[in-house]
Amino acid sequence: MTEFTPFTGLAGGLLIGLSSVLMLLGAGRIAGISGIFGGLLAPVRGDTAWRAMFIAGLVIGALAWRLFSDEPLPVDLQVSWPIMIVAGFLVGFGARLGGGCTSGHGVCGIGRLSRRSIVATLTFMGTAILTTFVMRHLI
Repeated sequence: MTEFTPFTGLAGGLLIGLSSVLMLLGAGRIAGISGIFGGLLAPVRGDTAWRAMFIAGLVIGALAWRLFSDEPLPVDLQVSWPIMIVAGFLVGFGARLGGGCTSGHGVCGIGRLSRRSIVATLTFMGTAILTTFVMRHLI
């Protein structure tokens, strides 16, 4: 699907921004997925329940959307599963190397006017644009 949907995009962005503000103000935590998930891989006593609930909410939200939405799932993958798996590991490695992921830096960090997050997000975006250009037009 390539329909331009500014109102649903705006609503989704507002909900993501609101949830990150509520997480920061209510729990004093940054809603960066790699940090939250990483905390489950190296658990600290008393710090896992909220992380598990956050990740479960992501999964349940996606499943609920699938149950209640009439939109079909995208099934025409343009890359193979092995390439997607390697890419996923590279993204995870890059997120740990960069001290956070796009959600942590892009949504939460920029919202807090963190210079480090602004630079990280510009780096993520520039690298993604360059990689897409090379993969689609040069290779």
